[in-house]
Amino acid sequence: MTARRPVGRVEQYLYERLDRGPVHLTLIDPDKSPGERAARIARGAVELGSDVILLGGSTGISHEVMGAAAVAIKREVEAPVVIFPEGATSLTSQADAVLFMSLLNSRNLDLVIRTHARAAPVVRRMGLEAIPLGYLVIAPGMRVGEVGQVDVVPREDVEAAAGWSLAAELLGMRFVYLEAGSGAPSPVPGSMVRAVRSAISVPLVVGGGIRTGPEARALLDSGAQLLVTGTVTEEEGLGDGFRAILEEVRRDRAG
Repeated sequence: MTARRPVGRVEQYLYERLDRGPVHLTLIDPDKSPGERAARIARGAVELGSDVILLGGSTGISHEVMGAAAVAIKREVEAPVVIFPEGATSLTSQADAVLFMSLLNSRNLDLVIRTHARAAPVVRRMGLEAIPLGYLVIAPGMRVGEVGQVDVVPREDVEAAAGWSLAAELLGMRFVYLEAGSGAPSPVPGSMVRAVRSAISVPLVVGGGIRTGPEARALLDSGAQLLVTGTVTEEEGLGDGFRAILEEVRRDRAG
């Protein structure tokens, strides 16, 4: 699958899951679903087959709110709790790992590397496992495109997406994430997913706008290896849409 060797416990867990098939990550916003509510969502998601709980989403999440959610979730599930960060203030030692992600196509160098330089000592001091990830925002980009001051990759420009993604790999990032934006009307196009998957050897994460089983199926068939869903649970809870997405992920797993 890849020549890269995982270096941390959570990354090892992800690679072991990927050896059996696609991986699902449930994104929970602790500001919208704090503490015990986050724990209830996480428990239900894991029971349905989700592999990882991501914590993030809003801007300005405090480490207290993030920490309380992480503690509550870890009481309920054994799945890793990973921070989907929006800045150093959202870090907490109560999580297992953090996506140490560079917003590749941002015009703001803080989001490409400068914030990372400030956050790195904090991550090390907290004992968080850092998972290096290239984060690429695809049109329409939604709120993350605005806040991140992103030059979004047009949906039809598959060559550009492949180039950005391969550059991330060659720079040493061990995962690539194609993001259409939370609440996007539709996911990243399958043609782009196929082009990027053909260009890289590191695992490919896809998120944004995935609300139905058929949408998940199209992305998996195009080469997505890890799917992230968040808006569907905020809008519908662990309802039919979420369950259909998990059914498609389970369908492709070995054993």
